[in-house]
Amino acid sequence: MDQKTINTLEFPCIVEKLAGYAAFSASAELARSLSPAASIKEANERLIHTTEARLLLSLKADVGVGGAHDIRPLVNLARRGGVLSETDLLDVSGTLIASRSLSRAFEKVSSKVPHLTEIARLLPPPAGIIEAISRCISDRGEMLDNASPKLSAIRSEIKVSHSRLISKLESMINDPRTQPILQEPIITQRNGRYVIPLRAEFKGRVKSIIHDQSSSGATLFVEPLAVVELNNRWHELQLEERDEIRRILAELSTKVGAEAEAINGIVEALARFDFYLMCAKYAEDIHASEPILKPISPPPNEHHPGTTIKLYKARHPLLDPEKVVPIDVDLDEHTFSVIITGPNTGGKTVTLKTVGLMVLMAQSGLHIPAQSGSELSYFDNVFADIGDEQSIEQSLSTFSGHITNIVRILDKARSKTLVLLDELGAGTDPQEGSALARAIMLYLVEKRIPCFIATHYPELKTLAHTTPGAVNASMEFNLKTLRPTYHLTLGIPGRSNALLIAKRLNLPEEILENARSMVDPTELKSEDLLNEIHFQREVARKARSAADRDRSLANNLRQELTLRLEQIEEERQAILEKAREEASQEIETVRRELETLRKELMHHRQPLVAVEEIRNKIEGIEKKTLRPVTRKPSSQPGDGALIQVGRKVKVRTLKMAGVITAVDGDDVEVQVGNLRVKVKRAELTTVIEETAEPVEKRPVVKPTPAGASTPTTPFRATPGMELDLRGQRAEDALDQLDRYLADAYMSGMPFVRIIHGKGTGRLRQVIREALRESPHVKNFEEGGEKEGGEGVTIAHLSQD
Repeated sequence: MDQKTINTLEFPCIVEKLAGYAAFSASAELARSLSPAASIKEANERLIHTTEARLLLSLKADVGVGGAHDIRPLVNLARRGGVLSETDLLDVSGTLIASRSLSRAFEKVSSKVPHLTEIARLLPPPAGIIEAISRCISDRGEMLDNASPKLSAIRSEIKVSHSRLISKLESMINDPRTQPILQEPIITQRNGRYVIPLRAEFKGRVKSIIHDQSSSGATLFVEPLAVVELNNRWHELQLEERDEIRRILAELSTKVGAEAEAINGIVEALARFDFYLMCAKYAEDIHASEPILKPISPPPNEHHPGTTIKLYKARHPLLDPEKVVPIDVDLDEHTFSVIITGPNTGGKTVTLKTVGLMVLMAQSGLHIPAQSGSELSYFDNVFADIGDEQSIEQSLSTFSGHITNIVRILDKARSKTLVLLDELGAGTDPQEGSALARAIMLYLVEKRIPCFIATHYPELKTLAHTTPGAVNASMEFNLKTLRPTYHLTLGIPGRSNALLIAKRLNLPEEILENARSMVDPTELKSEDLLNEIHFQREVARKARSAADRDRSLANNLRQELTLRLEQIEEERQAILEKAREEASQEIETVRRELETLRKELMHHRQPLVAVEEIRNKIEGIEKKTLRPVTRKPSSQPGDGALIQVGRKVKVRTLKMAGVITAVDGDDVEVQVGNLRVKVKRAELTTVIEETAEPVEKRPVVKPTPAGASTPTTPFRATPGMELDLRGQRAEDALDQLDRYLADAYMSGMPFVRIIHGKGTGRLRQVIREALRESPHVKNFEEGGEKEGGEGVTIAHLSQD
């Protein structure tokens, strides 16, 4: 990729922003070396890694490489036989611990992020190094006494020797015969040996070795001969301690050096993983989406290079996201050259840089600040001539600098490259500059080189209108406020607003009339035509917006009416069902009374004709009563616009809401919770999403009639209210726990009891960590005193 263009488009600024998310120096270094990929395959792989990193952050927000350091220089030193210090070895241990923790974190999400999992396969640390360092060195970077038996013995002897030495000196300074000749009754050190402060005039009174004297000369710091041997022994033990510590450090360094290749690979894997986390975090902060990066396809016609540029709501990533105005750049299969016109400071340069940065970011594996669905071709190179190319050292004017750069670009540009030219032909005589600009544009179009050109020359508007493959575009300008709107409009050239702006700023009418008379009438007519086009376009835009709003309101009203009709129908069914049950009970009562009457008549030998007639009538009434209540057909399910993939619906037979995942004629597949069910269209009603409308306008949901059941989930047998995991290994317990939680969640249980016992607390810790990460668990708490206390955990399940 052209380095001059990369700098011109300010891509290094994006790289620096990205590096700010680094967790350690190795990933920051990786970010600062970021450049567009050498092939579309590599670019798409980077994009997939970034997408997976965003998914991983949504699943485990705290995932990261905390505690890692770039220990490659230390490891290479150890490989060459160097000895690492305690702090260096702590950095090695911390990095390996971070890699081990990250590797374990991937165990439960590996299927969801397969590409990142491939990186994670390099993370498990070599066996024994972490344990060896932790056994010898404390968290404060100090060598532990139990690092070796010899070191432990030496330090014990040092304590004894030191105690003897201090005791001897204390007895001397506390001796009444010695105190008068001492400057102070204290023990201090000079040159690593313990001494006492002796007044200079008494230096012959104590047999000793002089190590130092005060600045005034009044005090001598002497080591009495009586403690020389003790001092010597204490110092010898310190040297033995130093040698033993160095031996242990050398031994640990040798272990690190022996695994240098594996450890360097781990650091590189951590850096790569953190780099993609950085890309994900940056994408989240700028509200970016994954672009669709496509290879340049075979040309659809002889005038087109086969490139694709479809950017929706694209924003310059370095501008304030609250203020930047998004642009749409959607080039059809007949267009590859865009001529942008508009006022100064209207956004032409920003538009060029936005398009260029979108390409560079996408090809570097970064998500772009644009709406999802944006598509870009993979370009072999991007060339840009933007800004002032003036050079005093090379004696180049602005125009000469631009032409020098354009000559370089034209020499390298091909049909698979993108060219961005700002203020083409500016900085010289307008007539000649316009001619040069038209000639360069025609050259690029004839060579089928995709390009975006910003210009003020009106002649390029006409040329773009008549040249196949080229299209006009304009930066809109608000004549009422005299400010640019920064909106890009494809298909319409920009207007020259000089006379209108001058009129609004109260330039004398006489001067304006003279100016109009000097302008070619054809140009004035063209400007009037452009003004009318822009006016009619604005009218059409407002009309379309009003129509879209009205259509949206109509759809909302239709859905609201449909929901109300459904509720009325459900209430009608409930009333009829209740009436049917009451009638059945009354018929049963009459039947029993009739049977009693029949028995009495038979007992008194009376005729039963009247009774039989009544019984026949009752049976007829009963048949009508037992006839099932049928639901009136709803017009909603037949509406194809309402039954479509992604729409939220309610399954009447289950009385549950779900999302449509597939439609096959009259059969519809609906995702209900974790289950997929196939139902008929007639069994569905759409669900209106809850909105912040006034309460009095919301549909009133009638209470469920008595006796009617309202299940929340499809029936599934419960696995029991508690799970006993006492005495099991952590791995086996976790497998059993996962299955149990899934079954309990699917059966609609509100909470479960997990019995893990007290013991050492290891099993409890593992189980609660698993509950914390389980998607089925809302929260959990320790069991009460009557439930088992610390030996039991109560897990409350999600009720989605």
